[in-house]
Amino acid sequence: MILYLVAGLPTDSITAGFLPAAARLGLDTVLLTDTPEPHVAAYADVAHPPGRVEQCAVHRPDDIIDAVRRIGPAVGVLSNGDGLQMSTALAADFLGLPGKNWRAALRCKDKAFMRQHLTDVGLESVRHAAIVPGAEVPPAWAAFPAVVKPRTGVASEDCYLVADRGDLVRRVDEIRRRHPQLPLVLEEYLPGELRTFETLGDAERLAVVGSWRTTLSPPPVFIEERHTWAPDLDPAVTGALLTALTALGVGLGACHAEFVLTPGGPRLIEVNYRLIGDRVDLVLAELLGVPLFEYVIRLHLGEKLEALSLPVSTRVAGHAVLHHVRAERGGRLRSAPGWEDSTTGGVHLTCRPIRDTGTHAPLRGTNRDHLAVVSAVGPDRERVETALTEFLAGNQWVIR
Repeated sequence: MILYLVAGLPTDSITAGFLPAAARLGLDTVLLTDTPEPHVAAYADVAHPPGRVEQCAVHRPDDIIDAVRRIGPAVGVLSNGDGLQMSTALAADFLGLPGKNWRAALRCKDKAFMRQHLTDVGLESVRHAAIVPGAEVPPAWAAFPAVVKPRTGVASEDCYLVADRGDLVRRVDEIRRRHPQLPLVLEEYLPGELRTFETLGDAERLAVVGSWRTTLSPPPVFIEERHTWAPDLDPAVTGALLTALTALGVGLGACHAEFVLTPGGPRLIEVNYRLIGDRVDLVLAELLGVPLFEYVIRLHLGEKLEALSLPVSTRVAGHAVLHHVRAERGGRLRSAPGWEDSTTGGVHLTCRPIRDTGTHAPLRGTNRDHLAVVSAVGPDRERVETALTEFLAGNQWVIR
């Protein structure tokens, strides 16, 4: 029996997470993707490549189903891709396999649907409006500052804080010059500290895995700069978030949500029905001391949460920080530190380059500007912060 992984482009979550986890579970793997060449290149020298990489129109459930029927019986079908949850869920359901609720996958992916559903069930009331391609911005909108962003966007692309109506019109025009057919959503700005909320679930309940404090770049863009382990959520906040996710239909597998704690309680910013990415998932597994990727696979094979040894996040010993090094200007990356993987004084530090030296890129104002991610995991906050600070002070990323 085969585990099918449905993917877009290669990610560390697949290469260093799901593929080794599947191998440890003794599963054969087939990777279905609409971009096979990058995957073949990415797995050339890894210890646990997939058994095969197969071309597939991964946004179409019928093509996923056809691939499974053509290649061999599936023990599970799963994806960690933002835009692939609904097609994967529909394929799993058709094949009679454990899978996510496709309606929940759609509600989570489409930010306008998420906002409207939470409003309809009486859980949140965040002012929002959809802007369809070609339409003018809502003439009655007066809630400024506001945020305009794609309804199904990722990596903070085309996401802006706007101060007034003139600023909003300019940003919408700017986005449409790049993407004329891109549906947008406009919503009131929710000031406050941005946090994440990580869960795992089976068909019956959700378990809290942890939370990170997210540091963002200065507005008007929203570039992630740092994730700091911060699991100490008030029980009332945890309860409200679990209620909101349950109302959206979140259940099976991993879910990564982002929220702001407002005077009226937590308000969701977005819900990504998958593991957190950008190597935070790998650090989370290390910090918790559990085979996190194996757990996600096992849930997709039909196991229950009770079968997993999940620690209580607030009782986890240790601390972790991930620093996302970002470009301050466009240009060619002339020099940068390479891969780093070392342990000193009980702190495990890694540096994962994202952009190769010698490559040229414009400044995008999104997470695509990340040059590297540097992580530190250790026994306490002081040693972790010291190790991270010393590494960043001793290395430079030079763009000219």
